[in-house]
Formats: sequence, structure tokens, C-alpha cells
Amino acid sequence: MITNRITGGACLRQLVSIVLVLSFTTKITAADLSSTEVRASIKRGVDFLISKQRVDGSWSGHPGQPGGLTALCTLALLNAGEGPASPAVSKALKYLRGIESDAVYAVAMQTMVFCAADPARDRLLIRRNAQWLVNSQELTGVGGGGWGYGKRGGRVDNSNSQFAMLALHEAERIGVEIDKQVWERCLKYWQSTQHANGSWSYVPGEVDQPTGSMTCAGAASLIIATGKIHRGAARVQGDDIICCGAISEDDHLARALTWLGNKFTVERNPGRPEFLLYYLYGIERVGRLSSKRYLGKHDWYREGTAQLLRLQNSLSGFWRGRGVIESNPLVATSFAVLFLSKGLRPTVFAKAKYTGEELGSQSWDHHPEGLHRMTQRLEKRWKRDLTWQTVDIRSASVNQLLQAPIIMFSGRESLVLTDEQVQNMRTYVDQGGFILAEAACEGAGFDRDFRKLMERMFPESRLRLLGPDHPIWFAEQQVDPDHIKHVYGIDACCRTSVVYVPSDLSCLWQLARDDRPTDYSPAAKAKIENALRLGTNIAAYATNRELKDKLDRPHVTLSRKAEELRRGTLYVPKINHAGGADDAPNALGNLLQVLRKEVQLRVEQESELASVADSALLDHPISFMHGRRSFRFSPRQRRSLKKYLESGGLLFADSICASDEFSSSFRSEISAIFPEATLTRIPVGHPMFTSKFKGFNLASVTLRDPRSRKTEGPLTAQLTKTTPLLEGLEIDGRLAVIFSPYDLSCALENTASLQCKSYARGDAAKIGVNVILFALQQ
Repeated sequence: MITNRITGGACLRQLVSIVLVLSFTTKITAADLSSTEVRASIKRGVDFLISKQRVDGSWSGHPGQPGGLTALCTLALLNAGEGPASPAVSKALKYLRGIESDAVYAVAMQTMVFCAADPARDRLLIRRNAQWLVNSQELTGVGGGGWGYGKRGGRVDNSNSQFAMLALHEAERIGVEIDKQVWERCLKYWQSTQHANGSWSYVPGEVDQPTGSMTCAGAASLIIATGKIHRGAARVQGDDIICCGAISEDDHLARALTWLGNKFTVERNPGRPEFLLYYLYGIERVGRLSSKRYLGKHDWYREGTAQLLRLQNSLSGFWRGRGVIESNPLVATSFAVLFLSKGLRPTVFAKAKYTGEELGSQSWDHHPEGLHRMTQRLEKRWKRDLTWQTVDIRSASVNQLLQAPIIMFSGRESLVLTDEQVQNMRTYVDQGGFILAEAACEGAGFDRDFRKLMERMFPESRLRLLGPDHPIWFAEQQVDPDHIKHVYGIDACCRTSVVYVPSDLSCLWQLARDDRPTDYSPAAKAKIENALRLGTNIAAYATNRELKDKLDRPHVTLSRKAEELRRGTLYVPKINHAGGADDAPNALGNLLQVLRKEVQLRVEQESELASVADSALLDHPISFMHGRRSFRFSPRQRRSLKKYLESGGLLFADSICASDEFSSSFRSEISAIFPEATLTRIPVGHPMFTSKFKGFNLASVTLRDPRSRKTEGPLTAQLTKTTPLLEGLEIDGRLAVIFSPYDLSCALENTASLQCKSYARGDAAKIGVNVILFALQQ
């Protein structure tokens, strides 16, 4: 029997029986925070706030800010997922609609609540509040462009100025137009009140200690005001779009971000012992608006979240800070919930920074607002809050790259990456990542270098023109090819994983202004709209509209050379053949990684393909095979595989993307080897689908079945709850072949595909784990 020839075969089975009694869960440290932990923390904070709500829908607050604290608590609930119809929010909205305040903070918070909850219903109140804030802005003097606590004429401070701008920003996002001069005054105010080192203090024009919270206020306000004034390189001139005008360089934001990165801490508000939670709420805003996952060398969300979870009251779920304001747990808890919930928004894009400052920002970010506008478009279509970020290719690890499902390269001049950076990007794609690239300003230098880069990164593939049958032209919305003529792609890992547009996409995205009316000509609007549609289609195709929570760490399986097998260690060879034997190169490694993590079983990962005719195959109890095209074994290979299976081995196989070609070939080969037997469906009640072998209960799994696209409709997939469909072949009462005609491999590769009939990612892993555990113990 084959078990006598396995390296440490008896020890392996003994090891399996021991480790399977271990718990599937382990204690997670702060460094390994999960989204599940954070959502539980948010829920406890929400429950605390709701428990303190008064009968009339309000929360007790400062008499000088009527409705202010109620609005803050309500905003926290809304961002945490409590909808406008929930009892707590519904009562709060009713209360707030009856409040008319003359305090900037209260008016601003109330406005943000109305914009977040039901802007269509409360549009008149939003307009009223926005106009009141505009009328309260200081026009002249040191504080010109800022706001104080009340109407115009009082002392201006940076905290009230920040909240007034946030409210006007949200009002404009839902269609309330704000005079451009308001934003111009804001920008001038924040630039003139900034200290030389990049920081801000509480009161402009006075000698005061700069603080982290006020520097956050300044940085976020600069981003908002600059975006409103729209000083980018793109402009519309009649029917023509001019993409590459001059960009006015401004170092105010860069200095602010540098100061925040150098002073970053989650233990105190830099420059002042109070207001830690207010400062963290500001850090979240800066990180999100600036698209920075890192401030300096700090992953601001992960570090801030770890600190907040440490500070949360273990019994009642509230937070309490230092100082008069944050000693009120309603205030502190609201800031904490806002940080945790808003910062958890999933990332859809990352812009690749691949040069230093010596070439200027234009070399990799010629249209800095482009991805921001594209992400806003996706938020509206997909009806969920999203974010984007920048990633420094020069220093990012593969894990850091994988924090974004799509990495976008943009450039006009040269694009040069080191061998290590090229390998990291290739691994990123192999692990499920997606590359989108554009030649900004139709730059010939970038076009030349990107094509060469793809030859280095994918020597086995070439950029090909994507024809009208490719989903990027219609996955979400139909794109008119008259406006975007040429799009290229590279197929890798179950799908097209690189899309290259040799023209300027983000220029057109940057010109999209959903927050205010434009005077663009119909021709210009059509060009912009089709660029947005293409971007939406690419995002839908690349992500399958499935985005990971921000704290979900990617599981990276790196290829390794063959190692001497350790005693009591499972090794699963992958069978070589001519039908795409390695088209999902990381599927098996990722499955073994899940097995090691969940079951704590020692496994070896091997990247090389094994010949079915190699006698060494007999040393392994399980072998794996997948593909997506037709193939045939030679007579010698058939004899070798028959010997392996009759000696006690088990072949586990699946059809990549449910390929009919591969499935037909696989069944034909098994039939040729065992003409008197046949692959038949393994019964639903088979113990393999239960937890009998210490695996998972697979009574119900999710199958993604692509639907035929209707004219002008989006490409979608039907999600069906079903039982696993596995086929098996028995030899002497023992399963020797287990075959899935539906895809497991692309799902295991973390590669979303709108065209792939496959099990959901988590279910594919569970099926694979159960098959291996069954094979080791049957």
C-alpha cells in the first residue's frame, strides 16, 4: 500500500489525529487585529450611546451648543451602520429637525447628520444651515476665511473653522452649491495660519503651542479647499479637453503631513495632553482624505484601532478621555466610534508612487484628484462608502501592496523599477492583485517603459488588445468605443490581471464634478462620462464588487524551492499536463496555508510541477491537479497514474473557472484509465461534507454562477446556496479520485472573476480542507 512508502506516513496520520483536536481559534493580539474584533468594539460603543439616549431622541449636551452633542452621537451611529430608519436615529433626527442654532459647532454637526441620513428629505434644512455658515465666515483680518463659535465678528479658531468646512463640504456633496469664493477664503486662511514647520495651533495670530488635533484640522481643510477650487492640470475648452496644463506646486499640505508623520503617536494628542480621541478622529480624516495608509512610517488606522480597543471600557463599552470635553463618555465614545467605523472603509484603488520628489509629483501623479473622483463615482453606484490610497512601490512589501485590490500606475515620462520591485508586483498579481495603468498626457516615455516592464514582469504573456467582447467594456455600464479606442491587457491567474490604457483616464476623471454644475459641452461631457464608465467597469471586473475590510490581512503564499521533506509533514505534489496545469499557480499553496492555520497541520509548499509518470509520486498520499484547457495523458502516464491510485493514493482535482474543456478531458482520461468505473457525484450526505473528520460542516455553500448579460445591463452573477458538487471514483471501496467541476482554484487564489463559475472564496477553502482531511483519514 502507498502508506508504507510515504515519508513519515504513519507519523503523518498520527500527527493529524493529534492536531485535529486543537481549537480552530487562537487568541489574536493587538498587532493582528481583525475586522470582526473591530466591528464588535463598534457595536459595544453603539449600544452604549443608544442606552444613554433620552426619550425625546436627544443626548444631554452643552447649553451653548443646542443639539450639538445629539448631532455628534447621531453622526457616530450613522457611520457605524445604524440607518435613518433605526429607532435611535429616527428619534434623533426628529429632535434635530426641531433645533435651530446660532452656534457654529452645533449647526455644522447638525448639517453633517442631515447629509448622511436623508438628504433628500432635509435638503431645505441643509441649505438653511449652509447659508448660515457662509454668512458666519469671517471676511477680513487675521481670521479672514475662518469661523468662530457664533456669527461673524467673534474670535476665530481652527476647531470651529474645521467643522464649518466639513459641513459645507458635505452639503456640496449632496448638491448644495457653495460659492467658490468661500473656498478660496478658506484656503487662504489655512495657508496663512500655518506655522513654518507645517503645524497649526488653536487660535491664529497668537503664540500658542501647535497640536496634533489642530494640525489634523489644517491638513484636512487644505485638502477640501484645494479640491473645491480645482487647480489641477486638466480643463475643458469647448469640445476639447486639455489634460496637461501647468500645475501650481504647493508645499503646505506636504509640510503638514510631514509634521504629523514625525509627531505621530496614538497615546496622546501631540502638543497637548487632552483631546486624544478628538485627535484620533482628526487623524482618520487626514488619512482618508489624503489617501495615506501610512503617516510617516505608521499604519495610522491599525495603530489607532489597537489603542482604542485597549482604552474601551470592558464592561459598558464606552470610552472616556482626559480633559473637560472628553471626560464626557458620550463625546469620547462618539469620536472613537467615528474613527473605527469610518477608517474601516474598504480600499478599492491605490495609486503607485514610484519616483522620489526629485522628478516632482507630476511624474506619477499628474492628476491627483482623478482617483478621488473615480472612487466617488463607485460609492454612488455601489451604494457604499469606499476609499483609496497611495502606495510607495519603492518600499512596499507584498503584504502592503495587497491591501488594495487595484494598483494604478500613471505617468508621462519614464517608469523604471528595480528587479525586486518587479518581483513584488508580479507576486502581487499572482496573489490576486490587479494592475491598471495609463499614459498620462499620452506620454511616449511612460508608454515605452510600461510595455518593457510588462515584458519583464510577464515573460510568458504579452499585452493584447481587449476586444468588444471583454467585460471591461460592459461589466457595469456600456462604454462607447468612439471615445476610448484602445485598451490592452495581460491574462494571468484566471483572468485579465493587467489593463493598460495608452491615453489619459484620470485627467477625465478629475474633471467629473458631481458636487456642482459645470458648463461643459455635450461632447466634453460624453468623453468624461465614458472614462468614468470604463473606470467603473475595470473596478467591477477586477474586484467582482467584493472588497475586503481594511484590517483583513492578505495571506501570501510565496514560491519556494524543493526542500527535504520533514518527517510527519504533508506534501501535496501538483500534476503537470498540457491543459493549463499551472494557470492558478498559488491555489494549492493558499489551500495548504489555510490547512496549516486552521488545523495546525505541518505542510510543505512546492512550486514545481510533478510528472504523473514520476515514481516519486508514490511517496505522497494526496496529489492535486487543475486546468482550464483540454489535454491528454500518454499511455505511460495513464499506467503510472493507475498504479498510484491503486496503491492507495488520492487525486484531488478541479476545473479552473468550471472549464468545460478541462472537465471533458479529465473525465475522458479517468475513463480511459478505469474503463469499467466512472466518476459519479459524491452523495450530499457523505461524511466528507460534515465535521466528522474535524473539518467544516458543508451542508450549505455559496456558488457564484455568472448570468447572461442583458442589453445595457451590468454583468452579474447569481449567488446560490447549495451543497458541494464533487465527483468521485472508488477503488475497492475507497475514494481514489475527487473532482470538482466547479472552480475552486481561482477562488483559492483570491482572484475575483465575474465570468467564473466558482464557489465563494471561503467555501472553496473549506471544501479543499475537508477533502484533504478526509483523504488522510479514510
